Formats: sequence, structure tokens, C-alpha cells
Amino acid sequence: MGQKVNPTGFRVGTYKPWKSRWFADDKKYEDYLIEDIKIRDFLKEKLKIAGITKVEIERLPKSIVIIMTVSRPGVVIGRGGSGIEQIKEDILGIIKKIRGGDVDNVQIDPRVVELKNPELSAKLVADRIVNNLERRMPHRRVITRAIDRVMQSGAKGVKIILSGRIAGADIARKEKYHQGSIPIQTLRKNVDYAQVPALLKRGYVGVKVFIHKDYEEE
Repeated sequence: MGQKVNPTGFRVGTYKPWKSRWFADDKKYEDYLIEDIKIRDFLKEKLKIAGITKVEIERLPKSIVIIMTVSRPGVVIGRGGSGIEQIKEDILGIIKKIRGGDVDNVQIDPRVVELKNPELSAKLVADRIVNNLERRMPHRRVITRAIDRVMQSGAKGVKIILSGRIAGADIARKEKYHQGSIPIQTLRKNVDYAQVPALLKRGYVGVKVFIHKDYEEE
């Protein structure tokens, strides 16, 4: 059998940066790791309508910098920055639960980065496909539209894989759709990847999206 490796993790350290950038001793490492997971899960759920695609976390001695990449930054910032202040309070609450209240010296610095081209984000494309499948739209029509929109936005190639009881079939199967070039075995190529499950009436259907794009198109 072939080796199944996450395409993003496979390229970290080659040309893709780490999404968590900090150092910690053995005593603090576990808490920091749990905090990162909880913060990411919270932000991805809270800012789903803002089109959040990536959360980067940098830790300084007395502050935590959280960089959020979204397609609609106005939804995150809110009126007069009220959205950012609410995010600060929510994240402090998460850290307080994990550390047991020792957050007096912790400063949260949330920053928002606008996504240049949402149609070239594998995460947003996968989320749109999942949303359409859960609305019981025909899967081939959904995939065809998604591929057309990605290629029209300037991608060099796109591949979409569905796996599970597609269209309510009795037996699970896998279907692959692709257009253009997807060099998934070449580490130096810029291949964006996302995997999102769709909960349908007959069970889960996994959706994987690979998008090959230029380096400047992040």
C-alpha cells in the first residue's frame, strides 16, 4: 500500500512555515500545545462566516500574537474594533481554563490578514463543497462548478476527491476529479490542501481538495 502523508505537513520546513512558532520547556509544552488546539478550534468555529483559512500563533515572553487569515476581514474586526476586543476576551478565557487562572501577565495581540484570492484557498473551496453537499445538491454538479471557479481564478491545477457513501449509495466508494497539473510528489511546488467531512443523510463523505498555484498566490 502507498504511504498516506498530509501534503501540508509533508512540506513544512521545506518551504511552508510552521503555523505555531514558539519554544517551551517540558513543563509548559503540554499547556501551550493544548492552548493552540483550543484557540484554533474556537476561532475556526466563531469566524466561519468570515471565511477563515489559517490561524498562526507566535508566543513571546509575555504576549501571544495570533494572525488570522480571512476572506472577509470586516466581519472579524467589527464596528470600531469591537470584534477584535471580543476575540481577545474569549481567548483569555480559554487560556484561563487551561492554566487555572494564571493569565495576569498574558497579553493577546490578534491580527487580521486579508486573503487575496478566496477561490484559490483549498479550505474555502472544500467548505463550499461540503455546504452544497449537505444541502443535497448533486455532487457532480457541485464538483464541476468548484473546479471551473478555481481554474478561472488562475490555478495551475485542481484535484477533488470524494470518499464515502456518495449520493446515498449502499457501498462506500471513492471518486476523483481533476483538471490541470497537481504535482503532489514535488516538495517545491505550491500545493494547497484541505480535508473537510460532510455529514449527509446516509453518513459522512470526506472531501479532499488540492490546488496547485503560484508562490505569490497565498
